[in-house]
Amino acid sequence: MVDYGINFWANNDFIIQDGKVKVNFKHKPALLDIVQDARERGYKGPLLLRFPHLIKNQVDKVFKAFESAIKEYSYKGKFKAVFPLKVNQMPNFVLPLVEQSQNKCYGLEAGSKSELILAMAYVNKNSPITVNGFKDKEMISLGFSAANMGHNITLTIEGLNELETIIEVAKELGEPYPNIGLRIRLHSIGVGIWAKSGGINSKFGLTSAELLEAINMLEKEQLLHKFTMIHFHIGSQMSDISPLKKAIREAGNIYAELRKKGAKNLKCVNIGGGLAVEYTQHEGKNSCNYTLSEFSGDVVFSLQQIAKNKKEPEPDILIESGRFIAANHAVLVAPVLELFSQEYDEKALKLKKHNPPLIEELFDLYNSVVEKNAIEYLHDSLDHMESLLTLFDLGYIDLQDRSNTEVLVHLIIKKVIKLLKHKSHNEILQIQEQVQERYLLNCSFFQSLPDYWGLGQHFPIMPLDRLNRRPTRSASLWDITCDSDGEIAFNATQPLFLHDVDVTKEEYFLGFFLVGAYQEVLGMRHNLFTHPTEFSIEFDDELNKGYELTRLIEAQTSLDVLDDLDYDTKEIERRLKQHIEENHNLDEEGKKEMLGQLYVMLSENGYLRTIATKGRD
Repeated sequence: MVDYGINFWANNDFIIQDGKVKVNFKHKPALLDIVQDARERGYKGPLLLRFPHLIKNQVDKVFKAFESAIKEYSYKGKFKAVFPLKVNQMPNFVLPLVEQSQNKCYGLEAGSKSELILAMAYVNKNSPITVNGFKDKEMISLGFSAANMGHNITLTIEGLNELETIIEVAKELGEPYPNIGLRIRLHSIGVGIWAKSGGINSKFGLTSAELLEAINMLEKEQLLHKFTMIHFHIGSQMSDISPLKKAIREAGNIYAELRKKGAKNLKCVNIGGGLAVEYTQHEGKNSCNYTLSEFSGDVVFSLQQIAKNKKEPEPDILIESGRFIAANHAVLVAPVLELFSQEYDEKALKLKKHNPPLIEELFDLYNSVVEKNAIEYLHDSLDHMESLLTLFDLGYIDLQDRSNTEVLVHLIIKKVIKLLKHKSHNEILQIQEQVQERYLLNCSFFQSLPDYWGLGQHFPIMPLDRLNRRPTRSASLWDITCDSDGEIAFNATQPLFLHDVDVTKEEYFLGFFLVGAYQEVLGMRHNLFTHPTEFSIEFDDELNKGYELTRLIEAQTSLDVLDDLDYDTKEIERRLKQHIEENHNLDEEGKKEMLGQLYVMLSENGYLRTIATKGRD
């Protein structure tokens, strides 16, 4: 059985049984069966599958870990958390999140006016709202409205100008006031590609001098009692915990010093986000080098020691970890449309009565290759191909000879792989540049995996079935966008091996896991591909299959996408209809048929239903 590193990244949320990936919950349905259910309803393109029970699992894990650490150390402060809406604002994530965290002090964090409106509408009663990022007077006034509605809201100040505006709005609107938080600019920084979120040169936060000035301003305006929280954030996806421990020591001391300056209602330290997700599929390539228990224990213990040494009360702890909560709840499933080497089979070989000597030698290599000489003959065939291509460029062989060269080399490659399939992948890796297969997927990486394209973030990838069969093809993945960057290239240090399948006869699906954080809203409409059709999978023991597909959101139609770009779709339809009516090569029946076909296409999404290549229907 091939496990694709599922023991590293899946947290036991997904398992392999009977050669298939299954959801490790209730009746343990296979992802492939869920996908087939969706396809039977007519949804043939890429699918995004959401699992709301995994959202609840992650929230429960975080609260359990911190509550356990608080109990272990007899910590006097409380634990609370918020979800940063920037990580995933989609309704089929946010609404289940809010619903399933009603019994916890779990709120929402907003970084824009629109996100704040969402938070005000949906946050659970008495759960916190925090507001981060740059704010204008209108956004600050919205925070006052939230306080007036009875929300437990904290406006986190990123600069003294925002504090000046809060004071101005407080004079205009009066009480009730929102709570005030101050974001501190630490010297401590995180690690990795998001490390610039922290440090003295970071985009956000107040310096020590500005913190002291803020305290003076609040005291002068008789608002110091509304200052309840300090906040820091040293970066998303913190792979190591040591930078966080250093940051907590720095922030803890600032907390104690500000209380000594008279901020007696300062009772909360917000440590931001950064709790990492393990994305790796390969041993020794970890993206998270600590456990949740270690994380929570270090935070609680560090703050307790500082409070004890400074003789100040132990603060409440608030975290804003979003990636950890959202990532694992969503799986992108993409059908494989084509394996490019499958264009080369014996039917495509058209040998002449008299062939160039090197082609005759290639044919002999193909017929005589066995396991013992497989790699030697592969190298010989590649050398022959280089020579023959040079002869073609010089005009000594014709196009049919060139075609036979390409076909024979690919046939030798496939035969070598078949002969070596029982060998270790390491041996195949030695020749991976020559034997890698290119899989064309019915999806857009720009739309569905923007962090891969933009940041090089890897996501676990595996086929949904055939996991009791050894994969033999070192795989590069191509999406259907008209862009060479739409590729996940084969990486010999983190290799992906897939199966050699004939997709003209059988379906083959790849799952991309841990895609529930950031990918959807960041996804771009390159080539005007829209979001995939999505379903939520709700589990119910009383149902025949133990689950049902709910919360359907279909991929947008071509007209919808154009409308979103502010095209006049009625004008587009009128122009297309006019072009058809002016076509003198069609009779009235032909025009009617073409118009009908056109309207069908306009009402469908842009993903492919099949691939138009030789030998396909």
